[in-house]
Amino acid sequence: MSADCQVDVRFHQPPEALRAYFTTFYSTEVTLPPGERVVDYLHPEWAGIRIITGDLPDAEIAGREPLPPTAFIAQGPTSTTVRFTAGSLRLWGIGLLPLGWAKFVGTPADRLADVLVDGHDHPDFAEYAPLADSLFGADPDPAAELERITRFFAARVDRKVPDESRIVACHDALIDPDVATVAEMAEHTRLPSYTLERTCRRHFGFPPQLLLRRQRFMRSLVQFMLDPSLKWIGAIDAHYHDQAQFVRDFHRFMGMSPREYANAPHPIIGAVMRSRFEAAGAAVQALHVPTARNSV
Repeated sequence: MSADCQVDVRFHQPPEALRAYFTTFYSTEVTLPPGERVVDYLHPEWAGIRIITGDLPDAEIAGREPLPPTAFIAQGPTSTTVRFTAGSLRLWGIGLLPLGWAKFVGTPADRLADVLVDGHDHPDFAEYAPLADSLFGADPDPAAELERITRFFAARVDRKVPDESRIVACHDALIDPDVATVAEMAEHTRLPSYTLERTCRRHFGFPPQLLLRRQRFMRSLVQFMLDPSLKWIGAIDAHYHDQAQFVRDFHRFMGMSPREYANAPHPIIGAVMRSRFEAAGAAVQALHVPTARNSV
């Protein structure tokens, strides 16, 4: 990693009419000495779109073919890390909550779970290619770029969402730290188990048990990343039975041990998490509470 890596991150709350559908719209600028690149790891998260100009990154999910460099990266919800290598670039990220996926993408989320695609080539994102191709002008203008993103989605906000009440109920259960089991999630949502399973797979990308496990893991990871003085033992979520269970989850979701992760540099994600926490009250997408339903 270059000691000269500079990262500038800006998070923007969507307008009120869009806040139930997105985490945030955010811009990231990475500046490195000419020819240098850095490696970092995305955490498991909800779906998203990233539109990029500059030195296009390499990105891959373990066990899948690396995504060739593209200015328009789209992904479904993830339950594992995305390893990326980046040089100097500017990027806009659009974080889609499950309700936003249902409204603005619509295809069953489990079909694109743990998948990265070039948005230019994938039919589920073809509608957004014009936005990706026109977002950046000849000169950097973040305010104008944000306005283009906002206007694009505001023009589509009247689309109907199937299963909206069920999606909201499931999301509310997932962000409640007291909901730890599928039985508790079913009780919280008042959905039969088969309906809960179908709703989670279609709109959240994964079965409810894996979603709850991911939330528990992400609460622990965020605790550590925001306050490393806790050590892993102090950051582990109360719903873990023991440290060994947490270590198994770490390997499942991040593909490495907690020690390996702690010892690795996080030049981009560390800055992103701190800025997201300050701007949106949640350091990662997976723990984001839709602003329309909270006090942030």
